[in-house]
Amino acid sequence: MDKFRMIFQFLQSNQESFMNGICGIMALASAQMYSAFDFNCPCLPHYNLAYGLGILLVPPLILFLLGFVLNNNISMLAEEWRRPQGQRGKDPAVLRYMFCSMAQRAMIAPVVWVSVTLLDGKCITCAFCTSVPVGALGNASHPGLSQREMKQVLARIPCKEIYNGQELIANEVAIRYLNCISQALGWCFVLLMTTLAFLVRSLRPCFTQAAFLKSRYWCHYIDIERKLFDETCAEHARSFAKVCIQQFFEGMSTDLAAARCHPPRKAPADVGEAAKKLLGITDRGTMNTALKSWHRCKPPLHLHPPILPSGNGWAGEGQPPTQPPAPRREMAAYYSRV
Repeated sequence: MDKFRMIFQFLQSNQESFMNGICGIMALASAQMYSAFDFNCPCLPHYNLAYGLGILLVPPLILFLLGFVLNNNISMLAEEWRRPQGQRGKDPAVLRYMFCSMAQRAMIAPVVWVSVTLLDGKCITCAFCTSVPVGALGNASHPGLSQREMKQVLARIPCKEIYNGQELIANEVAIRYLNCISQALGWCFVLLMTTLAFLVRSLRPCFTQAAFLKSRYWCHYIDIERKLFDETCAEHARSFAKVCIQQFFEGMSTDLAAARCHPPRKAPADVGEAAKKLLGITDRGTMNTALKSWHRCKPPLHLHPPILPSGNGWAGEGQPPTQPPAPRREMAAYYSRV
């Protein structure tokens, strides 16, 4: 049990590195999923486009949502967005920073899926095989084929076993043409995503450095405050349970001592320390009220400095002496007359 607790604490202390590792694993998993996926184009004019674009776009959407689900900060973002205003205002810049940070990590796996799919070329070949320029690549003047029949023949290009339009256009020519377009789109997509990531990660902090530092600081503060609040609640619950169990056994010991005429045992010293950690919250109603108050009205982000004592020398060093209060001045004037 202690080993699992140490692992959990390590993951909490290195949450950013852990999330980056999870995103990398999801990216590799998406590429492995595509390589293991059995792609079967329906080879029908009205279904090829929907099937090809569905394989290209639907799994990235699922991976994108899964990236948000696996991110521990999504609940923190929702809590900060939906909480009441209270004594602490909500900064939209902090919420945007939190959402953008999670979105950047969640987009890694979908980008890998789209890139691998486009570079492979099967989806584009299946989706746009009916749009092959027959006039430039084949025999557009093939007799005896209407426009509808020609589309039915072109829809079978991805299926070499049932393709019967070699006189119209060669199967290898059409597949090479569509694969060339798909790979060009894939490399353009990779270049676009790489350039966008470079601009977001490198250039954005340079233009808005003050706002970037402010948003990152308060984002870290919200995360740390939430963790410390959970730790404090866990410690309070542990002390509450310890005192409650000890009181139960003390009551049982008192009843047994009364029945058997034995003196009850004294409570251990750690129970007293646990009672001090309760901070006066010793019943369910008070604890529920405290939790509701924390949710509805969090304390303002303004720490009052402690009042320094004026009796020692360092507190008023280098400052002119202040006049005594009014009653002391009156007493000093009275004794001077006497």
